[in-house]
Amino acid sequence: MEKTAKDYAHIPGWGIDADPKNDPTYPMKHRTNGEHAGYHRPTDLPQQPLTFEVLHSIERPNVSAVFGEAAPPAGLSGLIRRYAFKFSENEYKHWLPLILADRVDVVEGILDDLKRGHIPNIFAEKGGKSDWKFNRKSQLTKAAIGAAFAVATVVMFSRKSAKKSKNKR
Repeated sequence: MEKTAKDYAHIPGWGIDADPKNDPTYPMKHRTNGEHAGYHRPTDLPQQPLTFEVLHSIERPNVSAVFGEAAPPAGLSGLIRRYAFKFSENEYKHWLPLILADRVDVVEGILDDLKRGHIPNIFAEKGGKSDWKFNRKSQLTKAAIGAAFAVATVVMFSRKSAKKSKNKR
């Protein structure tokens, strides 16, 4: 049983674009050769000065006219980001290392805090107080999984050390 446009005529606005004379994209725009030339930068915009390393897509021949200066790549996460930007944006080899670099950057930030004598309040920074207030079940589940993982790790290492000491005898 095939449905036709008449079956949907009772819906307000249905088929509004059926008339090609009422279609804003009809007739198609006739493009000029200049529009087909590809990437170009407006020449009247000055380039923001490069005072540090800026990673940019390999699809672009240079950096964009304006870019952020929040955090230039540094440390292990910077090495991972440099590796990721060697690949095209349509590849997993570009995006997965960037996700990994974000996780590594979190650990680097915590280590940097500890190095400076500041003990980070990870519970508060990850929204633990509101999670406890509004999503207690999830918070308890995370705590139980973390505790189970910690216990399993301690048991695994204690068994290995017990076996080593037993073998030395």
